[in-house]
Amino acid sequence: MHRDRPVVLPVSTERLQAPRYRRISAICAQAITSTVAIPTGRTPRAMSGKERSEPQWVTPSSNQDVPPDYETIGTIFGYALVVLSWILIIITFPFSMCVCLKVIKEYERVVIFRIGRLVFGGARGPGMIFIIPCIDTYRKIDLRVVSYAVPPQEILSKDSVTVSVDAVVYFRTSDPIASVNNVDDAIYSTKLLAQTTLRNALGMKTLTEMLTEREAIAQLCETILDEGTEHWGVKVERVEVKDIRLPQQLTRAMAAEAEAAREARAKVVAAEGEQKASRALKEAADVIQANPVALQLRHLQALSSIAAEHNSTIVFPVPVEMFGAFMKKEN
Repeated sequence: MHRDRPVVLPVSTERLQAPRYRRISAICAQAITSTVAIPTGRTPRAMSGKERSEPQWVTPSSNQDVPPDYETIGTIFGYALVVLSWILIIITFPFSMCVCLKVIKEYERVVIFRIGRLVFGGARGPGMIFIIPCIDTYRKIDLRVVSYAVPPQEILSKDSVTVSVDAVVYFRTSDPIASVNNVDDAIYSTKLLAQTTLRNALGMKTLTEMLTEREAIAQLCETILDEGTEHWGVKVERVEVKDIRLPQQLTRAMAAEAEAAREARAKVVAAEGEQKASRALKEAADVIQANPVALQLRHLQALSSIAAEHNSTIVFPVPVEMFGAFMKKEN
């Protein structure tokens, strides 16, 4: 309860002037000046997560000032290693050429690091390059187009329909230095980004838009991938949506719906044909009614068409109107 109240101890002036107490006073004064005083009645401020997680050591970077002594020592040791490596190459010549000379193919480029730093001049190749053993490390980069078949992705469309989508992505390495310095594995990272981009792009579309707008979806995925992999030194050439597989029940329902729609259209077309045929028959009946001889000619035409089929029995109806003239003469 009385923690915050200062405690005063009676000490004589002669005792404070003793050498031992002088040293103790000096140590206490130094400790007070090197610490942060906390006001009475307040609790110490809690450290934030950022302050707690901050490491005690700091990795040197290009933005941080390096002590000139360390930089000078590193430069001196680097030059010493280079000189020793050249001496070793000269002593073991010509056997050292088997290790120092490397052949780079036409579709490859090499990024060389000397004592951890990028060698001036950028990527090397094609042809023959010279590597200093012990201090040079290099990495080959293939510039050919890589075709990646995206695994089937189960995607929930905008109208809550689950579909499985397959796609193919074609990309290549356009900047070897960026693909080595900016990302750990540019090819693997591009493949993962292609999968997530395909899922995000198709998740914003309905099922009808997926089935009818494949070209637009492929173009959208290509644009997003190209922007995301630009600082990785990767150029996306083309994206194609290979297949969109629907659930079996949904496929059956869509097939039944399409069949019913076709049957409805067929019935409409048949009804329109019957209507046009009835109109044609009405016009023919009007012509025959105006000229009775036309009916006889029509019967003769029907008889000739039946006789052309080589039937043994022919049933030919005779209209009563043909006997009208004979009946009038008898009367």
